[in-house]
Amino acid sequence: MKSRKIKRRILSTIKFIVLGVYLIIVIFPFFWMLMTSLKSSQREIYAFPVKYFPETPSLVNYKEMLWKGNFGRYMMNSFIVSGVAAVCAVFIGILAGYVITRFKFKGRGTVLLFFLVTQMVPAFIMLAPLYQMLSKFGMINKLSTLMLLYTNMMIPFSVVTLRGFFASIPSEIEEAAQIDGCGRLRALFSVIVPIMLPGIAATFIFAFINSWNELFMAVMFIDVDAYKTIPVGLNALILKYDIKWGEMAAGTIMALIPTIFLFSFAQKYMVEGLSAGAVKG
Repeated sequence: MKSRKIKRRILSTIKFIVLGVYLIIVIFPFFWMLMTSLKSSQREIYAFPVKYFPETPSLVNYKEMLWKGNFGRYMMNSFIVSGVAAVCAVFIGILAGYVITRFKFKGRGTVLLFFLVTQMVPAFIMLAPLYQMLSKFGMINKLSTLMLLYTNMMIPFSVVTLRGFFASIPSEIEEAAQIDGCGRLRALFSVIVPIMLPGIAATFIFAFINSWNELFMAVMFIDVDAYKTIPVGLNALILKYDIKWGEMAAGTIMALIPTIFLFSFAQKYMVEGLSAGAVKG
C-alpha cells in the first residue's frame, strides 16, 4: 500500500513539474511581448544583458499605435472582414454539411474528399494567379475582396467540421419535425440548428480567428492604408533598416485582447461543440 502511494505521489509530482514547465514555455512569449510593449525606447529593448522588466513602465508604444498610427482603423477593418467571412463560411457550411450528411447522391464521398484535399494545399500557391485575375476585375485594395477570399478559404473547414456535428444528431428528430408540418429548411433552422449551436459557435470562432490572423492574402491584395487589417499594419512596422519592436509588441497585445475575450465568452460552447463533433451518430 505504501509503495503504491509513493508511486502515485511521484507520478503526480512529475506531472505537476511537466505541466509547470509547459505552462512557462507557453506563457513566456506573451510575457515578453507585454514587457517589451512597456519599454519606452529601442535602447532599453536592445539592452545587453537582457532586461526582462522595463526600467520605468510606459504606455508610449500604445499611444504611438492608437493616436499617431492608424491602428483603430486596422482593428475595425479586421473586425468587419473577419466577422463577415466567418458568418458567410459558417452559413454555407451549415447548408453544405446538411446536404452531404442527410442526402445520398452519387459522388458524395468525392465531394467530401475534395473539401479535405483543399485543406492540404498551401494558400500562397494560388496568390499569383489570384492577383492577376482579381486585378483584371478591379478588385484590388477592397475589403470586399478580402471577405470573399477569406470566406472561400474557410468554407472547406466549415463544411467538414459541421458535417461531423450533423452526423451526431439523429435524423429522427428532423423527421418528427417534418411529420408535424415543417419543411426541410424550417426543420433545419428551427430544430437542428438550435441543437447545433455549440458546434456552430466553435466553427465560427475558428473561422474568425483564422481570418483575423491571416497575413499573406491581406498583404498581397491591400496596399491602401485605409483598408489595411491588423496583420498588415503590424507588418508595416518592419522597416528596411530597423524594426519597431515596442510598437509591434503593443499592437500585438491589443490585437490579442478581442480574441481572448471571444475565447473566454464562448469557451463553454467550444468545448461542447468539439465534444459533440467527435461523436459519430
